[in-house]
Amino acid sequence: MFIEWRRMERTGLKLAQESVRALYESTRNFRAYSAWNIPGLFQTAAYTKAVLSTLVERRGLVDDTEEAVAVRMERKAILHRGNHRFAVVVEESVLRNNIAGADAMVEQMEHLLELSALPRVSFGVIPLDADRRVVWPVESFWMFDDDRVQVELVSGWLNITQAHELSSYSQAFASLHAIALYGSQARGLLLSAIGTYTQGDHSGGEGR
Repeated sequence: MFIEWRRMERTGLKLAQESVRALYESTRNFRAYSAWNIPGLFQTAAYTKAVLSTLVERRGLVDDTEEAVAVRMERKAILHRGNHRFAVVVEESVLRNNIAGADAMVEQMEHLLELSALPRVSFGVIPLDADRRVVWPVESFWMFDDDRVQVELVSGWLNITQAHELSSYSQAFASLHAIALYGSQARGLLLSAIGTYTQGDHSGGEGR
């Protein structure tokens, strides 16, 4: 099922954030891959505000950014309670995409360092020099157990439930997961990104 953003967000962003609450609460195993930004559950408030503010301006939406940020931050509670597990893979470029300003990006990288230490979280980073002959970067997506995949597009989002399509995304995630770095190696990439923002090298985006 394809739903246009303009339909979902016609009254603002808060409703869109609230619409997935039940799905997140009922999901036990989350798998996520992102090629362009930090997945929502792993975002800080400042990072989320920067992302959503851009969407409000780009799409000409009702500005309820503060309310939408609050809803997303409330949803993050599932990282610490309930029977949930999280496997998240991002491209290294995601750490370098300065879409929130240097200070907010440092805070975001530090938050990822904290989350990556949680026993229920697997956080992987695909380095820029990874061998991509097996799997290329693909569209960002979330997998909810083995029942549903949500894919973000420019004009809307896909809600996938067909078994053969779910299998394709499961295979893609497994391949992406296999070439990512974890543990101390992933933390090293996060620390390197922090160094980029704190040393005044803003090659990944705009500066302070």
